[in-house]
Amino acid sequence: MSKKHVVFVCLGNICRSPLAEGIFKQRIQELGRQDEFVVSSASTSGWHDGKLPDQGSIDIAKKRGLDITDQRSKKLSDADFETADWLIGMDDSNFENIRNMGTPKEGQLLKLGQFYPASPNKCVPDPWQQGEDAFAFVYDMIEQSVDALLEHIDAQG
Repeated sequence: MSKKHVVFVCLGNICRSPLAEGIFKQRIQELGRQDEFVVSSASTSGWHDGKLPDQGSIDIAKKRGLDITDQRSKKLSDADFETADWLIGMDDSNFENIRNMGTPKEGQLLKLGQFYPASPNKCVPDPWQQGEDAFAFVYDMIEQSVDALLEHIDAQG
């Protein structure tokens, strides 16, 4: 069985997409499904290549029992367009930037917010330099969206 490849994407790959990568990995591990997936994250900018996630993301993840300090920022690449089954943008700007960086396959490009049960199609806001409450909101939003994302992935085969 081939693995399903998911890449979470935001502007810098230091706040939202590392949280999404970590939360998604944690969820599939809880479900015993980690062997079914390749999960990563990337930026549309490349500004922070090789850097750790933002301290705000590290701190909120740690408070919630998740360690994301093994992650390093990287820019979305042509290879990601080729190998990923899903490219998951965090907001409208990321979504458009991904489109401008390559040619997504049919159904490959999604917004995580479309799976947010409290307000479908809400963008995942950028918490960068917005304080602890913003990081907590983003963490909760992502965490609440991953089950519906998994259902979507399962429905795609």
